Amino acid sequence: MNLKLSLFILLLISTFANAQETMSIKGSKPFPATQTYTFICEKYVYTGEANVQIAKTDKGGVLKLSIGTTSDKTKISGGLYVDLANGDVIPCVDKNSNETVDGKTSSYYYFTPAEMVKLKKNDIKGIRFIVTGNSNAFGDQTGYFTASNKMTYFSTAFDKSKKSFDTAAAISAL
Repeated sequence: MNLKLSLFILLLISTFANAQETMSIKGSKPFPATQTYTFICEKYVYTGEANVQIAKTDKGGVLKLSIGTTSDKTKISGGLYVDLANGDVIPCVDKNSNETVDGKTSSYYYFTPAEMVKLKKNDIKGIRFIVTGNSNAFGDQTGYFTASNKMTYFSTAFDKSKKSFDTAAAISAL
């Protein structure tokens, strides 16, 4: 009895240890993905943050960018730019693949296999994107924004801890 309980607990722990994040796009099969990173978006005053997740697909990869909104008419649309730590820029074209669920709007942008190789070698420094929608007095903020790869808003010069996410290592592990 004791052996069966030990084996069951070992199986349960190994299942959780091997659990990996997944991402599915509008009913597609789930793709292996990185964790969802919360990038700082200082100019977007509604939440001040953007959620970023990258998945590996059969034809390259997918970037999911999400922000909180007050209206389902607000969208992340148009092209965006992924700035890498080494100074390279990956432009992404809007394929009009977006969704709004529970007060968050998400857009999906696709990477080629060559762009995924760049992402595996360099951390993402920032993502520049456009928010569109109704711009009335009490609506969501629209315009151009940058989501920066920072873990916190503030730090001191004496803080020597890592201040950004290791996106390249996580993408390489996919």
